[in-house]
Amino acid sequence: MISAAWTSLHSWNLIGAMQWVGLDNYAHLLTDPATHQAFLHTVYYIVGYLPLVYVGGLALALALNTRLRGRALLRGVYFLPVITSWVVVALVWRWLLNPSTGVVNTVLAWFGVEGPGWWADPAWSMPSIIVASAWKDLGFVMVILLAGLQAINPDLYEAAEIDGAGWWRRLFGITLPMLSPSTFFVIVLSLINGFQVFDQVFVMTGGGPNNSSQVVVQQVYDLTFRYGQAGMASALSWLLFFVILIVTLVQFYGQRKWVNYD
Repeated sequence: MISAAWTSLHSWNLIGAMQWVGLDNYAHLLTDPATHQAFLHTVYYIVGYLPLVYVGGLALALALNTRLRGRALLRGVYFLPVITSWVVVALVWRWLLNPSTGVVNTVLAWFGVEGPGWWADPAWSMPSIIVASAWKDLGFVMVILLAGLQAINPDLYEAAEIDGAGWWRRLFGITLPMLSPSTFFVIVLSLINGFQVFDQVFVMTGGGPNNSSQVVVQQVYDLTFRYGQAGMASALSWLLFFVILIVTLVQFYGQRKWVNYD
């Protein structure tokens, strides 16, 4: 980090000598439309990814917390994508979402639905990445929330049932409040990982088409290895660090109002 901070104050192409530029790299990035666009795309990814992965992981955790036959096997199956290489997952989803020969559009055609262009269409490139990312991370969220569910005292549910509380009332009155520490943990990690999204973008779209899926870390990569602007890339990395730090601090401050540790 110290080395990156020092590099961010220079102009450097990774080959020649560094040239001191002070805070010029930061000033350029803060006024650069491409940087603003990359941050907006990253936020777009997070806004789509976080609710999808949390609701999906919660649904799986609730289902696998019941007396379901073969639930141990199912837990392993749903967790398998988490330990699978991102390159493999991204390539598989790139194939599944292929606009012309992909499985998804082929199945949609059976029902008379014309599938979108997915990762080849600027309007659908980011949703394609969001779907692939949520699918891969569902197992991680499921495991964390499942551990939280198993820590809830069963007596609370028995008392609620005696009082006539239905499933939805128990969910919002007991389950979600008691799951708040696990939820907080999942949200913090998911947001940090969301801001650092790169692998799936690099493999599936490369930031395209027409920069429609260009995110911050992809721009850091491009600045360094495509354009030879390592100083600018280091400055962008530090800007991203400060954004993540601020967002995380806000979450830790705000969790006092909704996270229940009792």
